[in-house]
Amino acid sequence: MALVESLQKAIDYMEDHLLDNITIEDIAKQPNISPSHFQRIFMILTDISVGEYLRRRRLTLAAQELSSTNSKIIDIAFKYGYDTPESFSKAFRKQHGVTPSEARKGIGKIQSYNRLTIQVNLKGAEPMKYRIVERDAFQVVGVKREFPCGAEDAGIPGIPEFWSEANENGTVNKLIQLNSGQIKGLLGLIENFNEEKNTVNYWIAAEHSGEVPDEFSSLELPASKWVVFEVRGPIPSAMINTWKQIYSEWFPSNRYEQAEIAPFEAYIDSDLYSPNSYNEIWVAIK
Repeated sequence: MALVESLQKAIDYMEDHLLDNITIEDIAKQPNISPSHFQRIFMILTDISVGEYLRRRRLTLAAQELSSTNSKIIDIAFKYGYDTPESFSKAFRKQHGVTPSEARKGIGKIQSYNRLTIQVNLKGAEPMKYRIVERDAFQVVGVKREFPCGAEDAGIPGIPEFWSEANENGTVNKLIQLNSGQIKGLLGLIENFNEEKNTVNYWIAAEHSGEVPDEFSSLELPASKWVVFEVRGPIPSAMINTWKQIYSEWFPSNRYEQAEIAPFEAYIDSDLYSPNSYNEIWVAIK
């Protein structure tokens, strides 16, 4: 249950510092997880980004303060991190559907987002099939693109279009031909979270042991022990559900911790949308 306890520690830290200008690095220090891994785990378990959670909670408290005090709207705006009344009003209306002035007058309904509590259900869960393998360092080659992290859900906008483009321009076929490693199929890999820009690099890649063609980039994944989860069912729902199980069920009930190596999805089946489609998720462990 160490993962659950460490994530709850990070959430408690966010709640204790809602009025401060905290960073993802500050938050990730609490569970002793890298910022990129913490952001990913948080988004998978909660379906929102860290930044979106902080925004929702701050605007929830701001609405409560508007309704219960006589504090000036401009003072409340500054208190909850907004430089101008206009930016506060815009964000407030987006969340609550009313302006701060209307909320003070009791017009409309307030949308409240309560404090998160991480809970894990280990009883009656669907069985998970996995294997553990040890690998020396290996290389993946492919194309990468920088994407903004999703603000309001766990998805990263633009990735489906990236795959479509790679299919249409022949990149996918070239990578399939280059695949010469143990992992069959194409890989979807996220790495290099940039907090300042709130972006990540997403790779469409394949394991390849030879020379890297000029048109592709390469990334070496260091030697590690990996847990390889079976993913059964149509993409993308089967992948999403398995990721949630990994962090809400498997890690809390096992002695392993996630290593600081980018995890990835392996798209192996020729029919990704079949009810019996077989694919994998690889997560480095320690």
